[in-house]
Amino acid sequence: MKNKINPVHGILCILFFLITLSCSFDYGESDSSERELPDLVMVNVEYIRVRSADPIARVQAERVERYEKQGVMKLENFIFEQYGDKGHEINTQGGAGNASVDVNSGDIVMTNGVRLEVESEDIIIQTNQLEWKDETHILSTGEEDDVDIYRENGTYFTGTGLTANARTRSFEFLGGVGGTYIQEEDESEEEEEQEVINYE
Repeated sequence: MKNKINPVHGILCILFFLITLSCSFDYGESDSSERELPDLVMVNVEYIRVRSADPIARVQAERVERYEKQGVMKLENFIFEQYGDKGHEINTQGGAGNASVDVNSGDIVMTNGVRLEVESEDIIIQTNQLEWKDETHILSTGEEDDVDIYRENGTYFTGTGLTANARTRSFEFLGGVGGTYIQEEDESEEEEEQEVINYE
């Protein structure tokens, strides 16, 4: 099943702002097990991106680890917010238990309870794992991962194996699709009409 949405491709890139942190520690020569030690560890991190004195994004994480040789940054128990016009309103927010950011490609994998809320698109996405491929602008879950999508008007979709394309603004499930789609239309008398379609 397919439908049109904005799969929040710019929102996930908020996490990529963290790569601007350039501090590192040199552990010297080490054996293979010690090479897995991070070059930089930070706890209780708050990162705010500002443009023209207005905040445009904020990321908070309990722990951030950066691995220079692997080009990877890992986050634990993080939340993020993207602000709208002049930083007055939160347009998008979300978080997860863990995330891994590929510093070179911009690819991101979020796991352990992922939740995204996009105010401008009136959409909430919940799943256990979500992956962003920066080059192709594809947002996806594992083939068997359950996904829930909600809208404020009562529309609700559930399915497995979500793939969303940011360029075409479309998404589809691989299987297990169910839910209720509510389409609202304005009547000439300014009355609201709802069309309810149940899926199984």
